[in-house]
Amino acid sequence: MINFALVGCGRISKRHSELLGENQIAGAQLVAVCDKIVSKAQVIADKYSIPVYSCFHDMMKAEKIDVVVVLTESGLHAQHTIELAPYGAHVVVEKPMALTLDDADAMIEACDKHGVKLFVVKQNRFNVPIVQLREALDQGRFGKLIMGTIRVRWCRPQAYYDQDSWRGTWVYDGGVLTNQASHHVDLLEWMMGDVESVFAKSKNALADIEAEDTAVVILKFRNGALGVIEATTAIRPKDLEGSISILGETGSVEVGGFAVNEMKTWNFSESKGADDNVIEKYSVNPPNVYGFGHQAYYEHVVDCLRNKTPQLVDGLQGRKSLELINAIYESIETGQEVSLRFTPKFSKLGRL
Repeated sequence: MINFALVGCGRISKRHSELLGENQIAGAQLVAVCDKIVSKAQVIADKYSIPVYSCFHDMMKAEKIDVVVVLTESGLHAQHTIELAPYGAHVVVEKPMALTLDDADAMIEACDKHGVKLFVVKQNRFNVPIVQLREALDQGRFGKLIMGTIRVRWCRPQAYYDQDSWRGTWVYDGGVLTNQASHHVDLLEWMMGDVESVFAKSKNALADIEAEDTAVVILKFRNGALGVIEATTAIRPKDLEGSISILGETGSVEVGGFAVNEMKTWNFSESKGADDNVIEKYSVNPPNVYGFGHQAYYEHVVDCLRNKTPQLVDGLQGRKSLELINAIYESIETGQEVSLRFTPKFSKLGRL
């Protein structure tokens, strides 16, 4: 049995604790939780009858932990990962892995130094329709790629940001691009390939926060294709969609719903027998924007540790989408098209 512990018991911890604490992941169990606000951790600890800590150093010394899951504020991911790595437990860190590229590099270096694996949570890669989309790409069914688009149209009222002082701040969180759209940005780059350049605009449409609640981005990929990112938390009165469209010379696919879980379009010039049932078979809308991918993600983590299979999203993969997000912010601040690879100079993300 692989022993997991959680560091940080905020909003997303509910999903992680349910999977690990309710035996939904074969070969994994939740053995301890930690949060500096003990009352938050106590709720999970009481539910699953496990120890609770306010200091993760105390927890790591007292408990037998194989994997520690970092669910703290994004701006603290690096500090916490670097401090946890010497204990010899593998690290799972929620998205984004960090806010600055220097922090991401330091996390990778610390985990390598201490011989532990670094996993970055990108659960949408495991959504059933997304898996089908990726398989079609790998099979060459799209031919030449023309355009890729992601749309994050979600509702986050001011009360969402006001529940924690760090939300929407540059140093700990970022805006819709870093937080809500982070998974979708990862999917777009994973499907379309390396990005050559970006040009972006953003604004605060409704939210009273430091960072943006609305953004649009134009991307040029190294393969010559174009891309569009549309992201906002200013949709009212409720979440509308979280979707991705991939268009090629011989195929078009759109995965929608509000958590990229519903196959909307599946069209190819050369059809296969299974194509007729794809939309019906791979369209399942989850109860919330977290989707169903976390379970498959944790099963993947267990498989990697037990059978030494390759990680789908390690620290280097997590850094890749973070670099893209930083390039987008650089474009927003300068008003210029920004080429990758680059060194951030004006991006406010992760900086006081």
